[in-house]
Amino acid sequence: MTRGGTTVHDDPIAEFHRLHSSGCFVMPNPWDVGSARALEQMGFKALATTSAGMAWTLGLADNQVTLEQMLEHLRAVVDAVGVPVNADFEGGFAVAPAEVAANVKRAVDTGIAGLSIEDSSGDETDPLFDFDLAVERVSAARRAIDESGSGVLLTGRSEGFVVGRPDIDETIRRLRAYAEAGADCLYAPRISRLEDVAAIVAAASPKPVNLLLNAPFTTVEEAARLGVRRISVGGTLARTAWGGFLQAAREIADEGTVSSFEQLPDVDALFGR
Repeated sequence: MTRGGTTVHDDPIAEFHRLHSSGCFVMPNPWDVGSARALEQMGFKALATTSAGMAWTLGLADNQVTLEQMLEHLRAVVDAVGVPVNADFEGGFAVAPAEVAANVKRAVDTGIAGLSIEDSSGDETDPLFDFDLAVERVSAARRAIDESGSGVLLTGRSEGFVVGRPDIDETIRRLRAYAEAGADCLYAPRISRLEDVAAIVAAASPKPVNLLLNAPFTTVEEAARLGVRRISVGGTLARTAWGGFLQAAREIADEGTVSSFEQLPDVDALFGR
């Protein structure tokens, strides 16, 4: 089935698992319904939400969104597109594994095809959850998905390189443990060395690895050569959009000119297809 030239999948969860079975695919991150529909029209086979990008639409910083706000956002994006949607579900909006499980079940009910659970604690003095607790949280998410009977794909995220603890050995130890706890895909954002990506891919095998595409990894081809199965961009597309907006608005405020308005897209035509 197609809609506006885009394939609408009867079983997006099965399609999402199929995408992870071989090759390398790009899963860009829309921040609202409009950006999701635009990316779908470009032919991307799956999309992933961005907690940061979504938060900015509400005038909030990343990690300030409530569970209810996140669930509403997930429903809106899933309902807007026909491709699989992966949820950036942050840390599950809870600390205790049982509460993470309950929240994961609610996320599954929105119709997502996948979700990620990360191990950042939000505590500046101790930014990663204790190893055993972090593993229990992934295991709880796995049980919740299994009990739902949905088959939603679970990604285990280790955030050491994000929170200022760039220890590749500890990151690999955690990712391996998350795989054993039931994660279907592994992800460590902000890895910046080729050898570290290769080490993660080798350690995670045969499970697929997600890579955040940013410097020094600037091409899909390069990531694929490293054995990466899935590529995302996090909040970067949202930042790009905000960059254009802020630059144009600042020009008006400071200079009283509108040179930024010279080349504008026909957005009505995009959504009128």
